[in-house]
Amino acid sequence: MNKNNEAVKFSRYISDFLYDYAPNILTESKYTLKSYKDALILYVQYLESESITPSDFTKACFERLKIERWIRWLKETRNCSPDTCNVRLASIRTFLEYISNRDVSLIYLYQDAKSIKRQKCVKKKVKGLTRSAVAAMLSAPDLATITGRRDLVFMIILYATAARLGEIISLKIKQIHIKGEKKPYINIIGKGQKIRTLYLLPRAVAHIEKYILEAHGDQVDPEAYLFYSRVGDKYTMLTEPAIDKRLKKYAQELHDKNPENPPPVPLNCHAHQFRHAKASHWIEDGLNVLQISFLLGHAHLNTTMDYLDIPTEEKAKALATLESETDKKIDKKWKNADGTLSNFCGLNRKLY
Repeated sequence: MNKNNEAVKFSRYISDFLYDYAPNILTESKYTLKSYKDALILYVQYLESESITPSDFTKACFERLKIERWIRWLKETRNCSPDTCNVRLASIRTFLEYISNRDVSLIYLYQDAKSIKRQKCVKKKVKGLTRSAVAAMLSAPDLATITGRRDLVFMIILYATAARLGEIISLKIKQIHIKGEKKPYINIIGKGQKIRTLYLLPRAVAHIEKYILEAHGDQVDPEAYLFYSRVGDKYTMLTEPAIDKRLKKYAQELHDKNPENPPPVPLNCHAHQFRHAKASHWIEDGLNVLQISFLLGHAHLNTTMDYLDIPTEEKAKALATLESETDKKIDKKWKNADGTLSNFCGLNRKLY
């Protein structure tokens, strides 16, 4: 294959990956999709800095040595942190996995990329909330307002299911199964479009039913988002920054009400702490670590162990519960316009 044809093929791969495969097969998260696009934009910008033109755009541009030099460029030229470099590398790997499934001759690119070592990062331990901290946060919203009642239900679901923030804000009415159900439940769509079923306790169900009636009325559209933006409509998701702002607002108010003896709620309270808290509280309540791993949607048990905000000796006991006999049952954008590689690939957005 001559270079021009190969360049066209790779620009098509980029376009198809970003605008078809990723949003329709990989994820609905606009943040993940943005991450994929940003990584490819930065990669192409790096290639341009190396004087790569559309006529030079071949599979050699995605070989291991090029990717490793790109990571160095991210660190030294753009001052990216190790965490950011790892996120960018993961996005490029996902793209290379995509093209390797479409052309067997490109499998080596993906295999080589998988062997590139991640940057060493200082692991940040996320601390969960205590039970009293969760109770304090649930008491914070002003129930005299619609927004306050919405925020209460949001936190109830966040804690009751231990789902990820993105999984909660993307919940649609059709995923809520509480009417006439013997065991009311929610279907959560997690990473890789994997669905897991999470059951709800009666108190949570009562709050959700009242909220749906108030926010959606008698005629409920299954395709509407359970929690929707006030500035949009029922088909516009709340944003993660909007929820983060609300949680921090409640944390600040709790401290302001009792500055001399504030509740055990961190001022930088965020949604992920509810998830960590619930994981630890589940183990305290007697669930074994394998059950918790399933409920959290983790692919690996080690990830779950990191979530358990308990002492090391208690983690050993948690693993031991796996052998217990008394376990609980859970029931043409690529066309060249100005001669640059970015435009050729349809990636003419600059990242500063």
